[in-house]
Amino acid sequence: MKLKSIKRHSIVIGMVSVLASALSIAAAIANPVHETLGSVTATESLVAQSESVIALAGTFVAAEAPTTGTAQIIEEDGQRYVVLDSAFSTTDMAPDLHVVLETSEVPPGSYTDFGSFVNLGALQSVTGEQRYPIPDSVDLSEFKSVSIWCRMANATMGYAVLGGSSSASIQ
Repeated sequence: MKLKSIKRHSIVIGMVSVLASALSIAAAIANPVHETLGSVTATESLVAQSESVIALAGTFVAAEAPTTGTAQIIEEDGQRYVVLDSAFSTTDMAPDLHVVLETSEVPPGSYTDFGSFVNLGALQSVTGEQRYPIPDSVDLSEFKSVSIWCRMANATMGYAVLGGSSSASIQ
């Protein structure tokens, strides 16, 4: 009889221990600032994983329309993006605007060779910060500028020549 009581008591203690561990884990997830990993807190570790590395950048200049701001190529969590900054602005008078990576520093006013660029998609807004994912298959060493292109009129509105940054280049 005493042996059964001891076994039950051990099982209850074991269950309480598992429950306490589960609660500690839940508390750490809910409030990671207090949990440390060496000298770095869990929160800092998560932030470090999502930091951006700027590889290339350039300032927009006008072609067919006033275009301002900067374009950057960044890498974040293993994905590369073209990022237009908050000062970005271009015309709202041109239809069907697209963001393209161009192989030349100064893109043509209108394209005859549609293989010289990679279309990253329709422009999200004519002003403000926005980002466009770059396909993994794109070798960035082949591209020298980012341009805003009106697909309907086949006209370059503005472009930014990409130059190196203080960070290492992303391929």
